[in-house]
Amino acid sequence: MERIVIVAYRPLPGKSEQLKSLSLKHWELLYDIGLVSYRKPIIMESQEGDIIEVFGWKSKTAMEQAHSNPKVQEMWIEYSKVCEYVPIGAIKESENLFSEFTPINIPK
Repeated sequence: MERIVIVAYRPLPGKSEQLKSLSLKHWELLYDIGLVSYRKPIIMESQEGDIIEVFGWKSKTAMEQAHSNPKVQEMWIEYSKVCEYVPIGAIKESENLFSEFTPINIPK
């Protein structure tokens, strides 16, 4: 059964553009490997510059498989060089009933 996740990334100083670039490639890699659903991700930016990604893993098993896939691990190492993961509750907009973000457009 598909599992929808919300992930928040806080860019390290001076690494915002690299984080955005990685975020635009993340789902494609996972899709090519067969770990995520057909749903295109939603990628957005908070007022403070955090990047939020919403996407669907194919299943809980697919999520677990990502942790042993060399290509995924390589990408996650790249993420660790440009950001830190933060709980979605740490994003200021999450305090609002209707949280608003700036979309980051995914190339077609």
